[in-house]
Amino acid sequence: MTAIKICGITRLEDAEAAVALGANALGFVLWPDSPRHAALATVELITAALPPFVVAVGVFVNPTADTINEAADAGIQLAQIHGAPPAWGGARPRVPVLRAVHLAPNGRDSIEPDVPDETVLLDAHDPDRHGGTGQTIDWVRASAIARARRIVLAGGLTPANIGMAIRLVKPYGVDVASGVEASPGVKDHVLLRRFFDAAKESV
Repeated sequence: MTAIKICGITRLEDAEAAVALGANALGFVLWPDSPRHAALATVELITAALPPFVVAVGVFVNPTADTINEAADAGIQLAQIHGAPPAWGGARPRVPVLRAVHLAPNGRDSIEPDVPDETVLLDAHDPDRHGGTGQTIDWVRASAIARARRIVLAGGLTPANIGMAIRLVKPYGVDVASGVEASPGVKDHVLLRRFFDAAKESV
């Protein structure tokens, strides 16, 4: 079964609905410029209510190690990093790191030479928004990358296309935000259920 991450969580009721449907991970956007930004107090409240088998993922843009560690104190267990390759200096994150790679539409991206990570998240390229754009990526390219390393597939996933995406790309996991929302940061529970149902039917 493909792992499922529901991203852009800002409300406890949405977290509970996603967990009840079988979410493996929940994403909390800790980049202040995002419309899905979650305050650390909110993150701490929600992560305290999560069962132990659900991973709390903090989503960051160009973070420092101290920023990640502050989020870890609020319950974040994995750091998903967008932006430039991290240069930690002296301090190091206390939680594992998942690099996000944004696939450019012209095929000129840096996935092969300078991202050695065994697992990466693939998302659509947008220089300003760093995810949550609702834009799909080239699934054929993603499928080729998935043959060489584990990938988490993001970018424009919805209940209507998730089955095809899983069958074609065969990712380790999938990541959805806008495709199951009523508005940024507010999940539509009907769309959530449809997304999970379609993902399970693709197996």
